[in-house]
Amino acid sequence: MIPLNDQQQQVIFDYAFGLASEGAVGEAESLLASHPHAARIYETLREALSPLDELPQETCPDDLAERTVSGLMAQSQIGAGQDRLEKLLDSEQELSEPVRIPFWRNWGDIAAVAAVLVLVVGVLLPTLAHTRQMYWRQQCQAQLAGVHEGLVGYVNDNDGKLPSVPMAPGTPWWKVGYQGTENHSNTRRAWLLVKQGYVEPDQFICPGRREKHDRRFETLNVADYSDFPDREYIHFSIRIGCPEAKDHGLVGRRVLLADLNPIAERLPSDFSTAFKLRLCQELLSLNSRNHNRRGQNVLFCDGSVEFTRRRHTSVSEDDIYVLSNMADGCEVRGYEVPSCEKDAFLAP
Repeated sequence: MIPLNDQQQQVIFDYAFGLASEGAVGEAESLLASHPHAARIYETLREALSPLDELPQETCPDDLAERTVSGLMAQSQIGAGQDRLEKLLDSEQELSEPVRIPFWRNWGDIAAVAAVLVLVVGVLLPTLAHTRQMYWRQQCQAQLAGVHEGLVGYVNDNDGKLPSVPMAPGTPWWKVGYQGTENHSNTRRAWLLVKQGYVEPDQFICPGRREKHDRRFETLNVADYSDFPDREYIHFSIRIGCPEAKDHGLVGRRVLLADLNPIAERLPSDFSTAFKLRLCQELLSLNSRNHNRRGQNVLFCDGSVEFTRRRHTSVSEDDIYVLSNMADGCEVRGYEVPSCEKDAFLAP
């Protein structure tokens, strides 16, 4: 296969950074479609820039990019090619096309600019990572608040009662995605909010959990399902109430939902299989995977959302992911329920 020439590599570089002119955009897209090397270059650049996509967009001063490029290039050529750099910048200012970075033309320039970028990235990367995590955490909180808003609408339309489905004693709460007539899932109550139009299905997808595959919500006909299509369509765990407790609606500071219970990661995919899971210290201490094990968001009845780095909330020391009598070595069968209302248990 014929390799890319310098001009073609420049086109891909400009396109990845959003600097390509209208004419160059078509050329870049044609190269990406026909040349694997061009696609690899583009994917590498976009992956390196992807953390910036999560930052809130702000208006950029018109001359900021030009001044930044000018400064970087000036530092790379002090004492060696100042005249050439000035001529280059002057010529670029006279052109109607966007500012272009001659990235592929001189390997000495590349090394100098790369050294500056390595220094900048070394300083900024921890800050960017923290900012990204905070952004996803806040987005997750906003979505949980949206779920609560849907709950309020449902409760107001149903005599103050929370969504519920009849479940006989011993019913398996772990079969998320089961579409049979029996209510073999703790998530069917939340699915009522989707099916009846109170909450959009993508509100149940935590943005902090970076999944590779795509879910086509726009083609999802909710009327065809009795539950979420499968476990990947809901990233939160829902409280299982004590069978003897009354439905108090959205009153008080009881826990309603939280980021996914670590037990959910060990559930079998075959619904005909008996579920048996022996708890260990790891499962009894792990935070949710949704936020890279750093903690979990918890939604309360009053609509407040709290991020906690431990498996309990500021309201109680109760572990929200297991029952009070569950300990190291205990076997979970997938049909357990709390013995009292104070024992919060959020199951997959």
